[in-house]
Amino acid sequence: MSTFKAPKGTYDLIPPFSAKYLAVRDAISLPLRKAGYGYIETPGFEDVNLFARGVGESTDIVTKEMFTLTTKGGTNLALRPEGTASVLRAALEASLHKQGNLPAKLWYSGSYYRYERPQKGRYRHFSQVGAEAIGAEDPALDAELIILADQAYRTLGLSNFRILLNSLGDKECRPVYREALQSFLRGLDLDEETVRRAEINPLRVLDDKRTDVQKQLVGAPVLRDYLCDACKAYHEEVRELITAAGVAFEDDEKLVRGLDYYTRTTFEFVHDGLGAQSAVGGGGRYDGLSEMIGGPALPSVGWALGVDRTVLALEAEGIELDIPAATAVFAVALGASKPTLFGLVTELRKAGVAADMSYGGKGLKGAMKDANRSGARFAIVAGDRDLAEGVVQVKDMESGEQAPVALAEVVGVLRAKLA
Repeated sequence: MSTFKAPKGTYDLIPPFSAKYLAVRDAISLPLRKAGYGYIETPGFEDVNLFARGVGESTDIVTKEMFTLTTKGGTNLALRPEGTASVLRAALEASLHKQGNLPAKLWYSGSYYRYERPQKGRYRHFSQVGAEAIGAEDPALDAELIILADQAYRTLGLSNFRILLNSLGDKECRPVYREALQSFLRGLDLDEETVRRAEINPLRVLDDKRTDVQKQLVGAPVLRDYLCDACKAYHEEVRELITAAGVAFEDDEKLVRGLDYYTRTTFEFVHDGLGAQSAVGGGGRYDGLSEMIGGPALPSVGWALGVDRTVLALEAEGIELDIPAATAVFAVALGASKPTLFGLVTELRKAGVAADMSYGGKGLKGAMKDANRSGARFAIVAGDRDLAEGVVQVKDMESGEQAPVALAEVVGVLRAKLA
């Protein structure tokens, strides 16, 4: 046993299970890539103020959950707890908004970090795939992102998820609602921390999952009743576009999500088979975030989908992904044939065939066990006599049939069989 273990609340991804995570990431990103989203990658840590300003000082993420550190030079950094603020910071730094072709459509995949009480579906290190459309205010963009996420989940075979949708208004109408909500909250019996949160961002109280708080919120003012005409029209167009695409959703007037930067459209993907941690992803519009972190006005929208939670959703629905074997051809070298078969394996790889071979000087029995475990469709076996005759034995691992093939023809024959 090793002296060290993975830190509490984290996990290691190890084959063959890790292949499922890769397949989920590919499935989520594929619709984005086909819709004009380009890949972006940002550092795992950023200036702590990027998240304090962007995510919001009243959020649990900033007040309780960020992993922070101070460099030797005295700079205060934080491991990224979410992706949007980092991606927008990178887009501003690279001046993507000055290069035309707005919106800048970006997608990303990576690890994020929050100090939380570990439980199934909630880790201190977790994986997400995200997408951001930066620099355009258009209901079609909001609808596009929701539809692309739905498409990704459907492609994976998921069906027991729901899309919750709401509008949070904008800088014109939300302040009126904010004042009405604060007035309502001041009449409740709330703990000191929640009272403080209500004064900074009262909408965050609506997101409180505690039963005693939710009971007191019955009868609270509903933001829908305070939306200005522009926000009502915007939200209705989003709803119409999603409906026209055949994507089902549920209106949820209490949906606010856990980040302060959202405006207008907000949405969440929930899976009913995951218990308390039912959210598998979500996002929304964040028209004021660029200005919060020192940039120009850049209306934007985006989402992040949890890879960990999506894998749990697949397990909850009993879905096994069709993941091809990592190896198509496995070579078994006997006697002095290793250099020759090593060369064949190299040629196969150059020809685009996934190939591997037995290492460590194992005998025929042990090497064939390796071949079986690899999941390879074919094995090539050769000993001294085969080499003297200029052939190798090609074995079909499914049927058990075996036949000699000339060395010069092996690559071509196997490529044809695997086509």
